Amino acid sequence: MSPIRTTLRRAGVVTALTAAGILAAAGAASAHVTVHPESYAKGATDGVLTFRVPNEEDTASTTKVQVFLPTDHPVLGVLVTPQNGWTAKVTTTKLKSPVKTDDGTITEAVSEITWTGGRIRHGQFQDFDVAFGQLPDDTAQLTFKTLQTYSDGNVARWIEETSKGGEEPENPAPVLALTAKAADGGSSDSGSDAGSSTASGSGSDTSSASSSAPAQATGSSASSSDSTARGLGIAGLVVGVLGLGAAAFTLVRGRNTGS
Repeated sequence: MSPIRTTLRRAGVVTALTAAGILAAAGAASAHVTVHPESYAKGATDGVLTFRVPNEEDTASTTKVQVFLPTDHPVLGVLVTPQNGWTAKVTTTKLKSPVKTDDGTITEAVSEITWTGGRIRHGQFQDFDVAFGQLPDDTAQLTFKTLQTYSDGNVARWIEETSKGGEEPENPAPVLALTAKAADGGSSDSGSDAGSSTASGSGSDTSSASSSAPAQATGSSASSSDSTARGLGIAGLVVGVLGLGAAAFTLVRGRNTGS
């Protein structure tokens, strides 16, 4: 094999491996737990939040999902949609600061929802729907720290929050942005991209036991994983073009040297 062909083959292999690595990283970046829609109006009523849980392990299945709801800015009137094959356990906690509503004063709110009994296999995801009666109107976002347990015992802790102006952490928690209310004072609910799932099968068990859910902290909304994946994909294409350009330069230089 001529030196030029050898050089071209090596350049092609390096380019392919680099692009593959970047695309794999892009896939991993979009594999964390997310909440849909990404935003709702402050104080929105009678809506649905969908927690999308993908399985990112090659050799294990997801068998347990725990979502912790903030209690310093509580979500009121939480109801869990039954999921086929999954059993939901809802834990409530007494609020430090009761919330006054048109229907009276609320002293307890849901602090944790745990789904067990089902299985999310490699290359699959599961949507868990949670209906709410009212969202808080005194904060700019809600963070839902989540624990994802696999069949091999490993636990993915989606609990990290993005600092203001910082990059998305390695294990980001699902974040729901709360936008300003509509000008007429009503709640301009957002829900166009909310995920949906078939509701059938087991119901949910309710427990009034207190739960020490992870602390809620204030921060800016986490970056969209899709944007990260697109950015990494573009970077992969750029690397590929540079690799091909280097190969072409080598070929032309070899021909000039030979002549």
